[in-house]
Amino acid sequence: MVAWCRRVADSLAFQGFIIFVIVLNAALMGIQTSPRAMAGRESLFSAINTVVQVIFVIELTIRLTAFWPKVGAFFRDGWNTFDFVIVAVSLMPTSGPFAAVARLARLLRATRIASRVPELKLIVGTLLRSFTSMGHVLMLLGLLLYIYAIMGYNFFRETDPAHFGSLGSALLTLFQVITLEGWVEIQASSLRTMPFSWVYFASFILLAVFIVINLFIAIVINNLEATKQAERMAEMLGKRGDVLRQIVKLREDLESLEHAIRRPTNPMS
Repeated sequence: MVAWCRRVADSLAFQGFIIFVIVLNAALMGIQTSPRAMAGRESLFSAINTVVQVIFVIELTIRLTAFWPKVGAFFRDGWNTFDFVIVAVSLMPTSGPFAAVARLARLLRATRIASRVPELKLIVGTLLRSFTSMGHVLMLLGLLLYIYAIMGYNFFRETDPAHFGSLGSALLTLFQVITLEGWVEIQASSLRTMPFSWVYFASFILLAVFIVINLFIAIVINNLEATKQAERMAEMLGKRGDVLRQIVKLREDLESLEHAIRRPTNPMS
């Protein structure tokens, strides 16, 4: 039974079927937001939702059984834990005090596509790995915004109070400048009274957009390579574990054969 579950869990057909069910579940949830589509079909959609839930439970059971007897190894993978929690919580009744939680969990079932598609797993893993480094870049960006907001308040609070009349409005204005949306108009309102105000805006855009934002890109690229390397190492270790399990099985078969050869036989009468 365990061997069969392992073959099924590793088969591409089974994985493709689960991806299809996840996509179908997401599509049905989108259709359910249309009153016209739901008119007179509530029981049909409820039955389909039940079938989808049963399929997810069976899938999770097969994957758990494939790790038997070391079921704890299943939960060492964060994606496996994520799938287990989503499926378990979505089993909660949609009525009562936990109705909102159950509905949210059923909505999150669509996010399981990220745990089933390797490319999406790689992207999400890269983002999670990048959070720590991005925090430091955000601190640098915040410091830059704060310094330039104070400078803008001192330079333009009288000539352009709508954008730099207070520290808060200056911060909001600079955040808009980072998006490169409408910054030309903001600069034009200052150039009329301060011809050299372009230096302020040009230096801020150079530092905040072309340098700091590119730091984010560099961090993501570096962590993408690190994530790929980690996945390659995990794959190599997994293959090594498979080879070791085959060696252990062969050793057990050899010991059984040796024991059978050495077993004394009764002489024929």
